[in-house]
Amino acid sequence: MSASDSFLDREIREQPAAIARLLDRASEIARVAHALEGRQLRYAVIAARGTSDNAARYGQYLLGDRLGLPVALAAPSLESLYGARAVPHHGEGLVICISQSGRSPDIVAVARAAAAAGAPTIAITNDGGSPLAGAAGHVIELHAGPEESVAATKTYTTALAALAALVAEMRGGREDRAALQAVPFVVERVLQDTFVAAETLDRYADLRHVVAIGRGYNYGTATEIALKIRELTGAIGEGFSSADLLHGPIAALDPRDTLAIAVAVQGKARASVLETTEAVRARGVHAVFIADERDADLPLPSPLPEWLSPLVAIVPGQVLALRRAVLAGGSIDRPGGLSKVTETL
Repeated sequence: MSASDSFLDREIREQPAAIARLLDRASEIARVAHALEGRQLRYAVIAARGTSDNAARYGQYLLGDRLGLPVALAAPSLESLYGARAVPHHGEGLVICISQSGRSPDIVAVARAAAAAGAPTIAITNDGGSPLAGAAGHVIELHAGPEESVAATKTYTTALAALAALVAEMRGGREDRAALQAVPFVVERVLQDTFVAAETLDRYADLRHVVAIGRGYNYGTATEIALKIRELTGAIGEGFSSADLLHGPIAALDPRDTLAIAVAVQGKARASVLETTEAVRARGVHAVFIADERDADLPLPSPLPEWLSPLVAIVPGQVLALRRAVLAGGSIDRPGGLSKVTETL
């Protein structure tokens, strides 16, 4: 299968329109934000799995930085396996559950338990009629349209956009809303350039250990790039915070079979990513850069605010994973052993 014959190729290219559709429904997200007004929210808990868990990592920084809320990532197995609470026992914690299908039983269990405990609950899902949507007090539907490829792309970026729009509405700032409206156009520009740029990296296609490096807002970008490469090619994809990579894992990087992908966008985390990437290169490992600079291997346009950069920085990683899948010759839309909906208990 060529890239152009795949659902994945089409769904990657649909992302500007999908994000724009979500943002066109900003009034629906505003209603959710308004329903939270007056609540004494002291912290937040986000429950998710897989790709949605990488969106949750973004949410952890977004709510922490822009709303001042400490954010924990839930352990859904506490609800589904141990019969213990994974969520607040009272109404001081906001609970957000993210699932593109809305059908993972353990995430649904978290939403139900949170609602029973009196906590405000928000489901972010692509299926407004799903069990998760029915279990939560509020729903933000992604409106991404059907996603046929097993590897999630447009439901990931729309989930990021949903979180960003929710926080923008909770902050009530016109500048935040205006910045969000620019995102679909920036993603479109990235798509125009990235498919060609990704082909220039074919010389690294035989390197089977791929380490993606990010930090802060783009820590989730790194883990999502690694997941896409792992899903689509079977290569060993690992995503690390630039700080965590130095705490031991760097010892396993073998220059004979490792490629590093550094997400080095403008912002407070950039210096750390560059420093760690230099340490990786000092070990003889090849490194490529996703950065808002013209000479980057996978360049981004002029920088967005750091809090929005993950909505754009992920796109080159998706395209690179698609390109590697084409070169590997396997099934692009139905990688072996994977299914679109994973119902974990």
